[in-house]
Amino acid sequence: MSAQECPIKKWQSLTAMFFDQATALEKKPLLHAKKDGKWQTQTWGQVAQKVSQLAAALEELGVRAGDRVVIVSENRPEWLIADFAVMALGAISVPAYTTFTSRDHLHILENSGAKAAVVSTKALARTFLKAAHQSDELEHCITIEEVKLEQAVNVNVHHWAALVDRQTPDVAKYRGLAQSVSRHDIACLIYTSGTGGAPKGVMIHHGSILHNSEAAAIVFHELGLKNNAFLSFLPLSHAYEHTAGQCWPLTIGAEIWYAENLDKLAANMAEASPTVMVVVPRLFEMLRTRISRAILKGGGRKAALFNRAIELGTKAFKGEEPLSFREKLENKFLDLTVRRKVKKQFGGRLKALVSGGAPLAPDVGAFFMSLGLPLLQGYGQTESGPIISVNPPSAPKIHTVGTLLANTEVKIAEDGEILVRGELVMKGYWHDDKATAKTVVDGWLHTGDVGQFDEDGHLEITDRKKDIIVNAGGDNVSPQRIEGMLALEDEIAQAMVYGDRKPHLVGLIVPDAEWLRDWAKENGKEGDLEALKHDKDLRKAVDTAVTRVNHRLSNLEKVRKFAIASEAFTIENEQMTPTLKLRRHIVSDVYRDTLEGLYH
Repeated sequence: MSAQECPIKKWQSLTAMFFDQATALEKKPLLHAKKDGKWQTQTWGQVAQKVSQLAAALEELGVRAGDRVVIVSENRPEWLIADFAVMALGAISVPAYTTFTSRDHLHILENSGAKAAVVSTKALARTFLKAAHQSDELEHCITIEEVKLEQAVNVNVHHWAALVDRQTPDVAKYRGLAQSVSRHDIACLIYTSGTGGAPKGVMIHHGSILHNSEAAAIVFHELGLKNNAFLSFLPLSHAYEHTAGQCWPLTIGAEIWYAENLDKLAANMAEASPTVMVVVPRLFEMLRTRISRAILKGGGRKAALFNRAIELGTKAFKGEEPLSFREKLENKFLDLTVRRKVKKQFGGRLKALVSGGAPLAPDVGAFFMSLGLPLLQGYGQTESGPIISVNPPSAPKIHTVGTLLANTEVKIAEDGEILVRGELVMKGYWHDDKATAKTVVDGWLHTGDVGQFDEDGHLEITDRKKDIIVNAGGDNVSPQRIEGMLALEDEIAQAMVYGDRKPHLVGLIVPDAEWLRDWAKENGKEGDLEALKHDKDLRKAVDTAVTRVNHRLSNLEKVRKFAIASEAFTIENEQMTPTLKLRRHIVSDVYRDTLEGLYH
């Protein structure tokens, strides 16, 4: 389907889109969230009224067009309501991660010059208000849960219900105001995760997100754009979920269900029966491990059928060799038994699992495709709204990140870097002209990723320029590829490869927690990871896994020695970004002596 045949109307702003849809779909359900153990539903009309009430409240507090308003909240209906209420005034929303420390919040408050903030829970408010008290710009903080302060702080704190409920819902007024917002205006400031330093505020305009949403509608038209339901669980503070899990569903009139948390994701999938889920590779890896262990632990015929489903499904998906008549019959039987049960765990009506945010290991992708789950890998970054490409449902290539979105130009620079041009490219970095000029040159976004196109026009990401290791011999090595292979081994949860300007590579390994627990029990060992990291038997067991991977690597890529980390790489210890990307520079600093010691 071409851009000209796009089934989605081309709106001039996100707010114009929202109010148009709310008028057309007024009585239809839009948002679903659990309250006191039961799903509560709000219609398009009800949500539009709440958006207009919060917009009126913000206006009463002095928020005007161009002002910045921070949103600190887990995924819930109020997140969307706050986002669109801010934009309804022509103001700019500034999403912040719920995992941020007070120091992180203060950086964003000072950098953005935010005038107001919306914070959800008491716990999040405690962390945020420590930063707010130190901010000279912030004037108001609206808390969704009521927060009682023992002493006044340097910001006016308001309770959402008390502030909003007294406002008259004037949808017509804010629908009219939406007409003064253009596709060129900034919709939000989304701060990058900061894998290489302090987060920068990416100025994303209405046109960038609308470009992504309109183009996604073209790609997914063949799957049907009606009667869709999205299960939202990745943080809405990330550009990927903000666009693909919130704004795109709105443009196609879909319902949004908010997952309670990761632990309840399986139950929520069964309850919501989503048609689309926006997912990051780390979750796929976790799900693969969980599904495989649950089935294979039982052994017997069940495990044999599962393994056969993987084997035949992979063969059929790859298409390198046709299935025999007998294999086709067997595969059909496995559709009706194994794959049907797996699909039921995902709600039973899934059309697409869309993977983005980081590279997806081909083995992981093939695993889900072999089980009949439609997994489509895409690619992008915050600075592009964020989507640049995605695999089309009719012609997926799991080792690629798909074909380009409509109205998107990409060229490969001489050094292999992927350059992007089009309406999706950001306006720049907030108050950072130097970084903007370095990143967007003559309209081309320099992604920092290295890639190439295959013969069918599918884009392949081969590495990230910043993360390329240049060894002592001047050879370039991709750490992400090696780390991904290591992390797929049963014994290993996380890995970091090290070796810039060194004669060979070494690694830092975090054993899989469940595997470690079982191994310790079987071997009569006691203690946590910190206590066991120097255990010779543990090192020998992990070494077996590293050796397996080394057999599949070239001499340059082999991990010659490794150390076992003291703890997992997490968001809390700042060794992972909120989107579960490795903060290589921080991990290297923490374990510098250990890693350097592997060369002696």
